[in-house]
Amino acid sequence: MSAEKFLLAYLIIINLVLFVTMGADKACAKAHRRRVPENTLFLLALLGGGAGGVLGMLAFRHKTRHIAFVLGFPLISIAEYGALLYFLVFR
Repeated sequence: MSAEKFLLAYLIIINLVLFVTMGADKACAKAHRRRVPENTLFLLALLGGGAGGVLGMLAFRHKTRHIAFVLGFPLISIAEYGALLYFLVFR
């Protein structure tokens, strides 16, 4: 498997993981159950799931009042995809 295909597969998986985690955390919040720690959500975003976090915020209307998430997830996503573009173009 080429590095590009591996990277694409990894990004799809990590973004899906954060998207689903955002949905699960929202469900836990509604049911007053134990929540996913915010540090975990940010860790998943920093590991490449920034776009999945943004989509999860929008789809589930979750963490949209928290400025750290509203600004953090998009900024992380921009940085990640900027680095990806740099890697693919200038490697």
